[in-house]
Amino acid sequence: MKNLPFLFLFLITFSSVCPGGQRMDNEESMQLAQAYLNQFYSLEIEGSHLIQSKNRSLLAGKIREMQAFFGLTVTGKLDSSTLEIMKKPRCGVPDVGQYGYTLPGWRKRNITYRIMNYTPDMTRADVNEAIQKALAVWSKVTPLTFTRISKGIADIMIAFRTKVHGWCPRYFDGPLGVLGHAFPPGLGLGGDTHFDEDENWSKDGEGFSLFLVAAHEFGHSLGLSHSNDQTALMFPNYVSLDPNKYPLSQDDISGIQSIYGLPSTPAKPKKITLPHACDPNLTFDAITTFRREVMFFKGRSLWRIYQDIADVEFESIASLWPSLPVNIQAAYENPRDKILIFKNDSFWMISGYAILPEYPKSIYTLGFPRYVRKIDAAVYDKITRKTYFFVGIWCWRYDEMTQTMDKGYPKRVVKYFPGIGIRVDAAFQYKGFFYFSHGSKQFEYDPKAKNVTRVMKTNTWFHCKEPLSSSFNLGVNKEIIHSEGVDVSYHKNLKLLSITIVQFLKTIYAYK
Repeated sequence: MKNLPFLFLFLITFSSVCPGGQRMDNEESMQLAQAYLNQFYSLEIEGSHLIQSKNRSLLAGKIREMQAFFGLTVTGKLDSSTLEIMKKPRCGVPDVGQYGYTLPGWRKRNITYRIMNYTPDMTRADVNEAIQKALAVWSKVTPLTFTRISKGIADIMIAFRTKVHGWCPRYFDGPLGVLGHAFPPGLGLGGDTHFDEDENWSKDGEGFSLFLVAAHEFGHSLGLSHSNDQTALMFPNYVSLDPNKYPLSQDDISGIQSIYGLPSTPAKPKKITLPHACDPNLTFDAITTFRREVMFFKGRSLWRIYQDIADVEFESIASLWPSLPVNIQAAYENPRDKILIFKNDSFWMISGYAILPEYPKSIYTLGFPRYVRKIDAAVYDKITRKTYFFVGIWCWRYDEMTQTMDKGYPKRVVKYFPGIGIRVDAAFQYKGFFYFSHGSKQFEYDPKAKNVTRVMKTNTWFHCKEPLSSSFNLGVNKEIIHSEGVDVSYHKNLKLLSITIVQFLKTIYAYK
């Protein structure tokens, strides 16, 4: 076995995390890990002499990348929690690599599909229903419609296959491994979806739910990549859910709508609620530095923190810049002491606390192609004097000195920032590190070592502790507190707490 010398060398590290009485078959585990990383993380071991330090470093780097994606402790070592994830049934589409978030998706809004064959595990009627329901999941939140055809070539060709099948470059591995795979929009195999016939498919009983797996794979057929949000339908591992529940998370909805837009008849807007800084599920629209502070944008509001000062300020965006839109999508501070704010295909430039009069301008004046409809995140690198713009799994690099886009871009984010195999929601640079946010998680990234150094909550910056209101209950309505820009749950000092009490008393007297 040509891989054995490298596997033997790696056992020294691996054995340190496994108790002697419970030690697994190390050779088998390494073979599993290498096959998994080859298939889902583009591991390309060079040559037959795997003892080379370059290949050891490459394997450890891919393990770190996989651990960061799944929110595990990033060690680069093949520990038991990492192996456990690798053994779970999942989608056959790589978490990084050639398939992923595809702009601009299908260039039409009526997508055709055809069911080529059926599984004997279910009745034809149940298969038809599962496929129709799975497509309806996506049509509810987009302007897309799906039409079934019985002959000819459809946009999405659906089939049950086993092992190596036809011209498909991907294969199935038998029961309890890869459940299905799909291809992003395009010609040829583009959009096509295959399910492993060796699995036990079901409508709502034992086995794997065809509806849930099909809904996930159709996300790929429409252009989505995998999400590391474990509540998302596009999370790569199979998660059994109640088939009667709506399976999409906000992460899924945001991703698909960034490609196709809102449905023709959007649902009624939800009641506006003010965000809470210490909500463990808090996400941000954009983050940027501004001189000696960092600003976190969410909806109509923002938080401000200052270097080496524990206090957190909370206020409305309109209190600083009345003409800015709400729900901005990206922001960054350029080297000329200006802040750029992005929403859809427009951007604003702010000097101090004044929006420059000739703005907003089109993002296409920066050099973006016309198929880019919005920017997900942006960050300026003080070392290279380059700005990185993130759109899906792609990034552009902008030279702030020449004010032009660098040639050779866009590039895949994971190729330029190894370990960041996610769609970036917000980004900023702080004390030499990059911080990339996705959902409620944030990845600290060392640009010199080119790896993820830790995974943290996005609101770690707010020094969240047990809210004061739970131990010192004033009976104050938190909406009233938020409306004044003060929240005792932000762990502020007694001076701010006294302001809250005064406001509370004023509110009482106002009703008398």
